[in-house]
Amino acid sequence: MPNIKVAPYGSWQSPISSDLIVSESVRLSDVVLDGRDTYWVEMRPSEGGRNAIVRCTPDGQVADITPPDFNSRTRVHEYGGRSFAAHQTDVYYSNYSDQRIYHQKPHAGPTAMATANGLRFADIIVDRQHQSLICVCEDHRGRRTEPENTLVRLDLAGPGATATQELTTLVSGSDFYASPCLSPDGSQLAWLSWNHPDMPWDGTELWIGQVGQNGALGETEKVAGGRAESIFQPQWSPDGTLFFVSDCTGWWNLYRRRENQVHPVARMEAEFGLPQWLFGMSTYAFESARRLICTYTRNGSWQLAEINLATDSLNVIETPYTDISCLQASAGRTVFVGGSATEPTSIVQLDLAAQTFDVLRCSSRNKIDSGYISIPAAIEFPTTPEQSSHAYFYAPQNKNYRAPAGDRPPLIVISHGGPTAAATASLNPAIQYWTSRGIAVLDVNYGGSTGYGRAYRQRLDGKWGLVDTQDCVKGAKYSVAAFGIDPNRLIIRGSSAGGYTTLCALVFHDVFKAGASYYGVSDLEALAQETHKFEARYLDQLIGPYPERRDLYLDRSPIHHAEDLACPVIFFQGLEDQVVPPGQAKRMVEILKDKKLPVAYVAFDKEQHGFRIAQNIKRALDAELYFYSRVFGFQLADEIEPVEIENL
Repeated sequence: MPNIKVAPYGSWQSPISSDLIVSESVRLSDVVLDGRDTYWVEMRPSEGGRNAIVRCTPDGQVADITPPDFNSRTRVHEYGGRSFAAHQTDVYYSNYSDQRIYHQKPHAGPTAMATANGLRFADIIVDRQHQSLICVCEDHRGRRTEPENTLVRLDLAGPGATATQELTTLVSGSDFYASPCLSPDGSQLAWLSWNHPDMPWDGTELWIGQVGQNGALGETEKVAGGRAESIFQPQWSPDGTLFFVSDCTGWWNLYRRRENQVHPVARMEAEFGLPQWLFGMSTYAFESARRLICTYTRNGSWQLAEINLATDSLNVIETPYTDISCLQASAGRTVFVGGSATEPTSIVQLDLAAQTFDVLRCSSRNKIDSGYISIPAAIEFPTTPEQSSHAYFYAPQNKNYRAPAGDRPPLIVISHGGPTAAATASLNPAIQYWTSRGIAVLDVNYGGSTGYGRAYRQRLDGKWGLVDTQDCVKGAKYSVAAFGIDPNRLIIRGSSAGGYTTLCALVFHDVFKAGASYYGVSDLEALAQETHKFEARYLDQLIGPYPERRDLYLDRSPIHHAEDLACPVIFFQGLEDQVVPPGQAKRMVEILKDKKLPVAYVAFDKEQHGFRIAQNIKRALDAELYFYSRVFGFQLADEIEPVEIENL
């Protein structure tokens, strides 16, 4: 038996350090299959947050495609997403520094495709029949009050980098486009479009167009969708049938279009779709014309399945993974990003015949001893007399420690971003950082989160800052009663939209005793006036039309009610953030300074909306822990670089 030490919650020594979290760790995304080769993207904090495209060959050889000074990352919609395509070993990708598309052949360096400055590209697909790329284009050349989004064709047979390559607009007129996909014979193009004030999880339209011999689009037709229906991931089967995901029944389910009629493929109270914050999201793919591999979520847990397309029967594929994304498939195999409560996310390949899993790449090379891992408990707690909400509760866990009798643990409530996003049960070392030190965590899927159907998602419509905040407050109170949490050490933290929820909870309620805002929104009116095109009208749905309902924007902005805030707060901010500019955090900090409340402000150069650089991720995590230790007076087990705290 190990020697169990007795120490107060928060003071436990843990091997899950900030150095361990950022060292030898990457963020995995954007799986692409090209023949028997598998590609993916690794976001590497140790390389300044660079996105590297990686290829794994059938014999297991793994190597970078992009050179060290290239970063495959698009800024379309600012959040980006799928930024590359691979076809017969040729790779085409958007490079972050100049947003130009580069072409790279095996064993050769990248070649820039000559396009005008001010253009950004995403969702790239290859049209070999017309020797071109088709992609979303976002034009920032300043001719309009906001950038113009279109679907374009970029000629591959053009003059090269010495002149501007021919770029043809295929579709225009809508505010946004995504998910272009060609039928197997190249005769039809499908795509999604939507317009202000809708977001893609509110209402989108699915269109198809006939592709002429010269590559131009002929007759077009709307297949499905509208302002009250969200369409996700149109894709053609190998036999030329168009499939897509729709939430027309209240759940994102699979459909096919056959003989001009739309039919359900798998109708169930589960979600086969995701909020399209990023390009290239994928929850299903075709192993063959007869077999579809998919993933869906029910009550927060993701499941892998196969569908026999002759009978539409769905059969579950047992896996050890509870979080599955970026799914792709080809003959005999499927590849996805998978994670579980005990294992970090990995690029996983499943041999469908042998039912064997092969990890091609793990997001972390650092193995965490299970004795330090807190397994989340999925909970449902009441929020109104008629409704309940969901969360994951993580109890303090460290095999070497226990707390003294009578001590009750602090609790960090996490309000996720989006706000249309979702917490998952996948192993997150940043959560284990807290629990292994004796601090409990409640990761809340408040009303408005995805994964529980359209009605749950729409609880936030017109009520942002109310429902989400109420659910976090109710979750904290529930945890005090159900899990023995210390009511005097309740903390709330969140990033972006979650930072707004955090600040609302601190300003409009008196339950939490400290908070941390990561690039959070404090001024809704400023956000409506300053933010980028993709989210420029998002607040119409979440709050109300602006400026007609300016009163709501003022009423729900923490910055206008900061006099009601009565507890310490630490703010973290990227100085290059275009989504929530730094001014919002700075103004909030100054107000708290004047109120003589303990406040800290940690800003990072070269960071945008979400931190990507290893040293900054490390500094933020340690600074937050240091802040709580000073506020609540517990002794840290390790020496941490102090952060300046005003008024303490």
